[in-house]
Amino acid sequence: MTTIYDCSNDDQRAEALEHAQRAIGEKKCVVLPTDTVYGIAADAFSPQAVTMLLVSKGRSRTMPPPVLIPRINALDGLATDVPAEARKLAEAFWPGGLTLILHAQPSLDWDLGETKGTVALRMPADDVALELLTLTGPLAVSSANRTGQAPAQTAAAAREQLADSVEVYLEGGSRPLEGEAGVPSTIVDATGPRLRVVRNGAVSLDQLREHVPGVLGLGEVPMAEEPAVDEPAVEGPGPVEPAAAEPATPGQPSAPAAEQQP
Repeated sequence: MTTIYDCSNDDQRAEALEHAQRAIGEKKCVVLPTDTVYGIAADAFSPQAVTMLLVSKGRSRTMPPPVLIPRINALDGLATDVPAEARKLAEAFWPGGLTLILHAQPSLDWDLGETKGTVALRMPADDVALELLTLTGPLAVSSANRTGQAPAQTAAAAREQLADSVEVYLEGGSRPLEGEAGVPSTIVDATGPRLRVVRNGAVSLDQLREHVPGVLGLGEVPMAEEPAVDEPAVEGPGPVEPAAAEPATPGQPSAPAAEQQP
């Protein structure tokens, strides 16, 4: 039976986290707050649970969910060939609004969808989310809404869209917080020879370049890849607004325009 908990109440919060941990173990979905918007979460290592997450949202396997982790050192257990520059960004901006696309560990027994061997990882800056992640381990998480609908900013709003497809709803108040703009995480692709931004978001390009000067901005190409002077230049995509579509990246196809990834 679907249950919604008020995580601002200490007694309910303890019970909520226990119920959510049990639901994840039973391959069911839960809704939780993050530092961007609410997310629908499932066991990242259960194909059955990930399928249920995608079905609940009305998404196909061509739109695999990112994975939230409870601590930075989980990165090496889930990704391989992590560039030193990507590690610098994780150390600087985790927990927070940065998602890194990396090569997934080939030995892992999981199926997030058509990822082409990559995984998008983030450590959220939200106490409730981190407490649950500490109990469950990595979770596949996508914005808590039906595909094409507005991302939920409360658990109650998520319940209106997802209803009984979710076992536990963790209510933590408005996300983003009241008075703050709803900005998704910045996504950086670290699977190529140069780190490159594939979605603008909470962490600005200037902030990224304070730690990795060579990171490419959205639509930028390195000098060696620029077209010859006698060829027409191809204009790259412009800045992405907070709720705009997520550009296609290796293993992370474009999301509908109404969605923000947690």
